[in-house]
Amino acid sequence: MEVFVEAFAYATENMGELWNALLRHLLLVATALGVGVAVCVPLGVWTARSRFASATFINLFNTLRVIPSLAILFLALPYFGLSFESAAIALTILALPPILINTDAAFRNINPAVREAARGMGMGGLDTFWQVEFPLALPVILAGIRTSLVEVIASATLAAFIGAGGLGDFIVLGSQLRNEAILLVGAIPVAIMAVLAEVGMSSLQKALEVPA
Repeated sequence: MEVFVEAFAYATENMGELWNALLRHLLLVATALGVGVAVCVPLGVWTARSRFASATFINLFNTLRVIPSLAILFLALPYFGLSFESAAIALTILALPPILINTDAAFRNINPAVREAARGMGMGGLDTFWQVEFPLALPVILAGIRTSLVEVIASATLAAFIGAGGLGDFIVLGSQLRNEAILLVGAIPVAIMAVLAEVGMSSLQKALEVPA
């Protein structure tokens, strides 16, 4: 309990730095997730409809999934240096696979009879997509976004290793000084954000599920 009291005292004394680190952390997460959604949702729709696209991109993104984020981070250093961009690239690559794989699965598993029924009601291709297919696929897509979001929130702490800021600064500093209180100042907000993201996205996913 004493270490938590010390962590609270340190956070209070360094509230300005903590606030800036939190905003930097959130910016890294938002950048990675935003790019991931913008790229992988349309790409997942395509891979669900094209064998060539599926074989190419699903395999490629599955390969990216096994590369550690820290390795990607240091691979980006020669090109972007110790910067926000290097951290954002590494986190974006981490965010991509779950969103693509879930989007592909969501559209691939829609019953063809549903599409036929929509066409039988006179719906065109775009109407069928937006009014029928997308609502059915959305909960599964959100599950992929949820996975990416939680992973990116946790992994954004690695940005501290290249001086890109974020809550990882406190974790690294605490580790270097062997001071658990300082470490917790960074670790506790990250854990809280990850839990809130998991609970919030799970609730949204359940709310949007179409009753069978």
